[in-house]
Amino acid sequence: MKWKEQLLQLTPYQPGKSIDEVKKKYGLDKIIKLASNENPFGCSEKVIETLTNSPLTFPLYPDGYATELRTALASHLMVSEDQLIFGNGSDEIIQMISRSLLGNGTNTVMAEQTFPQYKHNAIVEGAEIREVPLVNGEHDLDNMLAAIDEDTSVVWICNPNNPTGHYIPEHHLLSFLEKVPKDVLVVLDEAYCEYVDASDYGESISLLQHFPNLIILRTFSKIYGLASLRIGYGISKPTTISALEPVREPFNVNRAAQAAAVAAINDQSYVAQCKQKNREGLELFYYFCKENKLECYPSQGNFILIDFKTDGHEVFQYLLERGYIVRSGRALGFPTSVRVTVGSKEQNEGVMKVMGDYLTYKASCLESAKAQ
Repeated sequence: MKWKEQLLQLTPYQPGKSIDEVKKKYGLDKIIKLASNENPFGCSEKVIETLTNSPLTFPLYPDGYATELRTALASHLMVSEDQLIFGNGSDEIIQMISRSLLGNGTNTVMAEQTFPQYKHNAIVEGAEIREVPLVNGEHDLDNMLAAIDEDTSVVWICNPNNPTGHYIPEHHLLSFLEKVPKDVLVVLDEAYCEYVDASDYGESISLLQHFPNLIILRTFSKIYGLASLRIGYGISKPTTISALEPVREPFNVNRAAQAAAVAAINDQSYVAQCKQKNREGLELFYYFCKENKLECYPSQGNFILIDFKTDGHEVFQYLLERGYIVRSGRALGFPTSVRVTVGSKEQNEGVMKVMGDYLTYKASCLESAKAQ
């Protein structure tokens, strides 16, 4: 087979371990998954009602234009309907952008420690990848600008950034956008924007009026609790959307996802409740880290990256065997850390108890080693 050469060394995305897989392997009855930044509170009751009462239309293709959802979302965001594009998760829109703009002879700029699908799709398309290390968990915008040249097609910014949770203040983002060449597309991935409570985060949609080379990505997988239905969207100028549409697969967003997303949009009080509970959960983790002298980044997402100053996979494995699935930092560019999704109060207290047990266990191991 004449495979693309770059695919031969490329590994597929490695999702977190499934609940059933962990139960079976370790003989556990109860598993708490805090690895994939899903909403622990699920989706709105309005979504459940909508899906329960929806007629079964399995033989029919979904609305390829997502008409009802497009109208509802455009009204919610106060944009025109031709400024939206929908995907099977925002991952698919990342794929659309990469397929449209990246290839041999082009390069793309991104943070070194960020959402891995930017790099993955760039490799598939054969583009040169220019990664700029984070500084204290934050995007180094100055050096990202310096990495741009005449062959740069796309710049990726995850805001807040996964896995650190850091955000870019509005004035820093504005300054950055003003300096990016107008023929370079800036992708602002805001998968976690609904969780942000920083006063200087800013409303990015207003920036579209001034920067036609900007596209904003968002998703219903996080705070809206619709991860299993796979639906995300992009917002940009109509000319950018129309340029991307030819690479969008027909009927790419299923009927149930479209209906659920409309219902989710119409329950913003539920979104506000989830945001508040998430902030309360983060405060518990900050306190735990302070009490145990652990370093962590302040997060504006629904996750926290905690540095245990040891092999992050060892921490991951210890928690896994006791029924808590988190994300090892080894694959995220932070080998001594783990990333933990903020769960319910009970889940947070449970995983912190086990993390405390690990610290006690680790301390006793060190004491034994010294004694020998």
